[in-house]
Amino acid sequence: MIDYQKRIKKIYKVSGKGLHTGVHVNMVVKAAPEGHGVIFCRTDIDGNPTIEAIAPNVKQTNRGTVLVKDNVSVSTVEHLMSALYGFGIADALIELDGPEVPIFDGSASKYVELFDGDSLENSETQGNVFKVTEPIHIKDNVSGSSISVYPYDGFSVDVMVDFKSDVLGNQFAKFDKETNYSTEIAPCRTFVFVHDLLPLIENNLIKGGDLENAIVINENRIGGQELEKLEKVFGKADGDYLEKGYLNTDNLKFNNECARHKLLDLIGDLALSGVRIKGRVVAHMPGHKINTETAKLIYKMAKESMEASAIPVYDPNAEPVIDINGIKKLLPHRPPFLMVDRIISMEKETVVGIKTIGINEGFFIGHFPEEPVMPGVLIIESMAQVGGILVLSGLEEPEKHSTYFAKIDNAKFKRKIVPGDVMVIKLHITNPMRRSIVSMKGEVYIGNTLACEADLMAQVIKNK
Repeated sequence: MIDYQKRIKKIYKVSGKGLHTGVHVNMVVKAAPEGHGVIFCRTDIDGNPTIEAIAPNVKQTNRGTVLVKDNVSVSTVEHLMSALYGFGIADALIELDGPEVPIFDGSASKYVELFDGDSLENSETQGNVFKVTEPIHIKDNVSGSSISVYPYDGFSVDVMVDFKSDVLGNQFAKFDKETNYSTEIAPCRTFVFVHDLLPLIENNLIKGGDLENAIVINENRIGGQELEKLEKVFGKADGDYLEKGYLNTDNLKFNNECARHKLLDLIGDLALSGVRIKGRVVAHMPGHKINTETAKLIYKMAKESMEASAIPVYDPNAEPVIDINGIKKLLPHRPPFLMVDRIISMEKETVVGIKTIGINEGFFIGHFPEEPVMPGVLIIESMAQVGGILVLSGLEEPEKHSTYFAKIDNAKFKRKIVPGDVMVIKLHITNPMRRSIVSMKGEVYIGNTLACEADLMAQVIKNK
């Protein structure tokens, strides 16, 4: 995968029919500023509504990935998203005058024609990189599909498919730094089994499907009324029966073209995570549903990681969001056990508080007289109080509730806190409150240095 992002230098105009709608669509791919992301724009609808190509906007995955926002949709985005990801393009505006991205030949080859060569320019940044630090596992118990993502210093994808098909057999495909996306992955077309075609036809799908944009696999000899229905899509058969095998065997790109296409789709769906993934992906029987569920999880994890890693800035001249009097209305704590002086920032899921450490703090009398150091347990307590303010401020009657520790994990102390330090205390909600339980990630900074961090779980209880 591309180490550094690429930027589009010109405007690309293409057109073609949608696989499922059969509608002829004109598509324009334009450059966008850094940080813009990939955004689709429906120019055929009043107001030119836009849809961000991110996992939370995925609403349907039946035979393709569909993005929906405010009742406006764009279908079959996976091949385009795969190509953008494969070429390292993180920012683009995609204008469409119809509901579906053109299918072209059922692969990403068209985008190789557009983006390959000297049509892209290098960016100086790697973009948003998400480094997998712990294994991620997702399994669909209904379909048997599974995806695991492991820590890895790079990006690789292993795909295994087994449809219990005598024709297709077991297939494996791999993508890593040695793989040429343009020649080894992009040309591989979508595929479909004949026994799956009839339900699709009856559900008014694949109106734009033909033997030029899909590999069609027939598992059993077919004739009669079933053959007549298929002829509506693929034209008149040569005889009275459709024989077992590939209907377009002569032009298969690779022996494992179907597995390679599954890999192509998986890359496109993972692109909806909005980040460059640094990890090893292992997928068994991947499909759009489990692909996008994985993308949604990575999107969420990456967002939380970026929000949690941002170092808050304390401006002593700025008015506090909540001053000490407001804090005392929310918390039952009082000196010498009140461990927060002011709240300088508070959003829906993140809060930042300040605690100034003076030599007159009572705990310095014994901890330690000759070398005063703030006890670690009180640093954790300061996190809990700041987090409690965030939680309680969202209740209708906060003064009638209190927060209590339920669990503390992964506490790490990286720097001593001593008299004269100003603690900048940041809490970010990692699991919203359910059944009175809330989880938060806490960090304490002295200047730009992380002094302490911990994962906290608290219970909100109504006072007696």
